[in-house]
This record gives sequence, structure tokens and C-alpha cells, in this order.
Amino acid sequence: MRLATIDNGSRDGLLIKVSRDGLYYAEATAIAPTLQDAIERWDGVADQLAALPEGQLPLAAVRLLAPLPRAWQWLDGSAYRSHGELMDKMTGNKVERTGVPLMYQGMSDTFLSATEDVRFPSEELGIDFEGEFGVIVDSVPMGTTAEQALQHIKLLVQINDWSLRKLAVPEMKTGFGFIAAKPACSMAPFAITPDEIGDQWRNGRVCLDLQVQWNGQQFGNPNGEPMEFGLHELIAHAARTRNLVAGTVIGTGTVSNDNFREVGSSCISERRGIEVVDSGAPQTGFMKFGDRVKMQAHTGDGRAPFGAIEQRVVSA
Repeated sequence: MRLATIDNGSRDGLLIKVSRDGLYYAEATAIAPTLQDAIERWDGVADQLAALPEGQLPLAAVRLLAPLPRAWQWLDGSAYRSHGELMDKMTGNKVERTGVPLMYQGMSDTFLSATEDVRFPSEELGIDFEGEFGVIVDSVPMGTTAEQALQHIKLLVQINDWSLRKLAVPEMKTGFGFIAAKPACSMAPFAITPDEIGDQWRNGRVCLDLQVQWNGQQFGNPNGEPMEFGLHELIAHAARTRNLVAGTVIGTGTVSNDNFREVGSSCISERRGIEVVDSGAPQTGFMKFGDRVKMQAHTGDGRAPFGAIEQRVVSA
């Protein structure tokens, strides 16, 4: 099942179910007006949503918001060791890894749509994209184990976690966390149930290639599988000392593979880290106003279950 949110002028939009070919939709208003409402009542509405017909209304005729335009909580991990090691080389700020997942709490009151321009105050802040996967959970009790957490994963999403690199390292060195360096994320248009990707959802991991293009040029195509910690383990970590409310979004962090020289990267800073390793200094610059980025995960048969993020960076 693929769910999306139409822009109807309200803050949370209107929930719809999207056909498998991504061309048509059916309104879900009679079952749940918004995705947040649906996720809060998931056990009571999931079967009804699944039973909705494919729909005959053309999706191209409406404007989509992010599937979840705002969330109670956004928690982002850093679950790919190869990315972390390259970032250490890039920033000179070695992050201690102790066998516990790395995670920060980010901005959740806005998730940008997949197609809207993204506004930043200056090119000098080091504008970077970060392709990743994520989950939307129902209510998760404090103390939930990783095995139990798998049952709380209701939807999978694809995210561009925008970063301002010139601000990130100074904020990390304070010992607190990101604020200015992490503006609103973008979300691909469709939130999907795990069965949409069959056995490419396994062990708490989205095992799809994430194709990233920058200004029309191929930038990376890493696979989501080689996480040091699966998404279920990230959920358990987040729920160690707190309940997670329904609608909490948890991300994998930047998708990265050990064979990065073959598959490329899903963020600019990682490529700059590779350049530091290879030549002693970064060569690739960050994004400029007018630049575009496209991200799209693919199944083995060529489908794009989340749709695509296609955005332009502009001046605020």
C-alpha cells in the first residue's frame, strides 16, 4: 500500500491511497482524514485503507505535500559505518563509536514536499543533500526491544536530510546537538507499507539502491542494506528511556556502502571525504543556488516505490 498527502490548503493535507503504477489515487477521507490520524489508529484503519480500490482520479492533477507534512518527533541515526568513517576524515572530528547507535533529534514541525524549492540564507553555509531511508511508527512503549520494534514499523519513507556543513562541526563540538546545521528535511511523495518491497525489506533494512543525481549527473547509487544497526535497533535505542508517540519518524542516516568508489555517495561531504583519503584535500564544492538534486530508490524490477525527490536550491 502506498499513501500520500494532497495539499488542500490545510497544515496536514488530505490522505490518499495511490495506485501501484503511481498514476491514480483514491481519497481516504472517510477512513482517516490525515496520515497522522491514520497512524494513531493504525490497527483499526489499516485493513480499510488496504481495501480501498486503486482509484481513478489522476494523481498528476493534484499537488502533493510530504506524506507526513509535520511529525511529533524526528530522530535521525547514523547507521552506516563507512559514512561515519569518511565524515571523520572530512571534518577532523572523530566521533567515538561505542557499540551504541548514534542519533540526534532534529526539526520535525516541517517536512518539505518532494518537489518544492528549498530556501537557504547563503551558499557559504555548505549546502549538502543526504539521501536516506526512514520509518514511521505507531505508539512505541518505553523499553521496547529491537525484536518487538519490528511490529511497530508501519510505513517506510525516503528522505533528503538537508545539511549546512559549515555549521555542523562547530555545533557538534559544543557537545550538544544540531540546530542551525539541520533545517527541514524533504520526504519522497509516497509512504509505503513494508510489503510493497517484498523481501527487499529484511532485518529492519530497506535493501534498495538509492539513485542520486546532482544537476542531472549521476552522483551515487548505494544500497540501503549494510547498516551497522537496523531500523528496529534504532527504534529500540530511541525508546530506551521514553515512549515514542505514533507518527514518530526515525531515519537511517546517510546511505553509504564500503565500495563507495564503485557506487558513489548519497551526500557531497562523503565524496569530499573520499577525496581527502585519495589526494589529501577535498575538491568537490557544495551546492549553489539553482542546483538541483534528484533521489529515487529502485526495486529489482525498476519500480520506484517511494516516487522521487526532485528539488532546486534557491536563495531565501
